[in-house]
Amino acid sequence: MPANLPVPSRRRLPRSIGPVVLAVVAALCASPARAADPDVLWRIVNDKCVPNQQQHQHASPCAEVDLTGGVARGHVVLKDLVGATQYLVIPTARVTGIDDPAVLAANAPNYWAPAWIARFDVFARAHKELPRSAIGLAINSVKARSQNQLHIHIDCVQPDLRRYLLRRGARIRERWADLGEAYKGHRYLAMRLRSRDLVGVEPFKLLAGGIPAARQHMGNWSLAVIGMPRGFVLLAGHVNPTTNVRASGEEVLDHDCALAKGR
Repeated sequence: MPANLPVPSRRRLPRSIGPVVLAVVAALCASPARAADPDVLWRIVNDKCVPNQQQHQHASPCAEVDLTGGVARGHVVLKDLVGATQYLVIPTARVTGIDDPAVLAANAPNYWAPAWIARFDVFARAHKELPRSAIGLAINSVKARSQNQLHIHIDCVQPDLRRYLLRRGARIRERWADLGEAYKGHRYLAMRLRSRDLVGVEPFKLLAGGIPAARQHMGNWSLAVIGMPRGFVLLAGHVNPTTNVRASGEEVLDHDCALAKGR
């Protein structure tokens, strides 16, 4: 099997999520990505979405279930109950998170490509199509996550981060370097990606192969992929116990989606 999932360049805008779907998700967890039970996301995917797709050709309570390469290489798209526009892309295989050796395997599926396509779900919830630079994807470190199933957050980016990257984006090179300015008091390493859709691009492996010792301690890192007019910027954050930094990549996202409101 190829290392990257075969994903189209653009997926149709999703149907609205009905009250029945939301009721099912709400019954399982008050907030999927933040629930006290670390296996809630896995149960939603494995016990609900995948069986419903296989038996009834219906993704509920997920917005989409893609089993093109089988369950071992599939993923779902799920609306997170936090925020109006936030979605998650979650593997249908059991993958714990950024620390799981499976994400660095030679033939690992690239979950970032379908996560970028899921921005169209964000647009539908925002009731408008936003520019590339308004959308980000993020995964948290082990210290900052509450779920033991890999999930990539998809949502609008923080307006101040968007302004910063658009202003200084041309100075970010195609190798990891300090961003040069703390964001919300946290330091990030950044690198530029010259890709339109993340197909054939593997951010986990770019982190592991490009930053010294990252491969041995992947769980101490967060990773965010921010859209830019001509590609992407990758942002990597690191846990710092001394200053209580948990490396939450999600902090670069805005679950209120102020950019969709003209702010």
